[in-house]
Amino acid sequence: MQQQFDERNRDLIVSVGGRLTHRDQAAVSPFDSAVQGGDAVWEGLRLYHGRIFRLDQHLARLRRSAKALAFTEIPADEEIIAEIRRTLAANQMTHEVHIRLTLTRGVKITSGMDPRLNQAGPTLIVLPEHKPPVYDAAGITLITSSVRRAAVDSLDPKIHHNNLLTSILAKIEANAAAADDAVMLDNRGFVAETNATNLFFVLDGELCTPSAAACPEGITREAIIELAETSGIGCRIGDFGVSQLYGADELFVTGTMGGLTPVLSLDGRPIGDGRPGPVFERLTELFAKLTASTGTPVV
Repeated sequence: MQQQFDERNRDLIVSVGGRLTHRDQAAVSPFDSAVQGGDAVWEGLRLYHGRIFRLDQHLARLRRSAKALAFTEIPADEEIIAEIRRTLAANQMTHEVHIRLTLTRGVKITSGMDPRLNQAGPTLIVLPEHKPPVYDAAGITLITSSVRRAAVDSLDPKIHHNNLLTSILAKIEANAAAADDAVMLDNRGFVAETNATNLFFVLDGELCTPSAAACPEGITREAIIELAETSGIGCRIGDFGVSQLYGADELFVTGTMGGLTPVLSLDGRPIGDGRPGPVFERLTELFAKLTASTGTPVV
């Protein structure tokens, strides 16, 4: 799976530090913390029919992450939402849009890692793109990566930070193996997530998902757990090994950029009968109804 350029995005208008500019003229200072050290937090948002799904939860996670990194200034939610609205309006976007929202610590007075060098306030970047779910709806293949998720005492995964090198290294392994993405384990050897998504699987008729001990608590993941509980499917959260995924009847991934996507094989082993299963189909139907009927109006 490789994303392709969408011609509708050729003349995107993006917002960087409150300035709306064409994508080709947009610029981030070389003194910005995101450039200097990946010192930034981010969220991926999705626009459905003029509404952003669970925007409040995304902004709350952004704020928690910025506080954990000791940002001295964080824009109010109303300010961020206003900039999102302004950027979407400039692009005349209403549906099937993915928004990459980034908040950096801001521009430094001189190069260096000391946060005290950041005296100009944070930089907010709003990057919307015409982007339907990026994975093949028929299903994807996974491998298990040798790259581990960081332990909580190394770099807490609850901080939704811009240091994504471990995910990129895992994706490189997936590319080399001609797979779509890679399953990543935690430092204990249990399944955490993939390089880009959360995981769910059905084993002996029970829906399961790994704990979020070594990965962010995904917004889509949370929605699927809630839908499973309210629909009578239920969901067990715990520590699981890769061998349990091998034996699963169903395996699927979730995320803002890709929605819900079935997994056809893992490490060359077919999952179930190699087709999307009934639990996946049911949750996909419920999730589609949820996104079509809820969200924060921004258009």
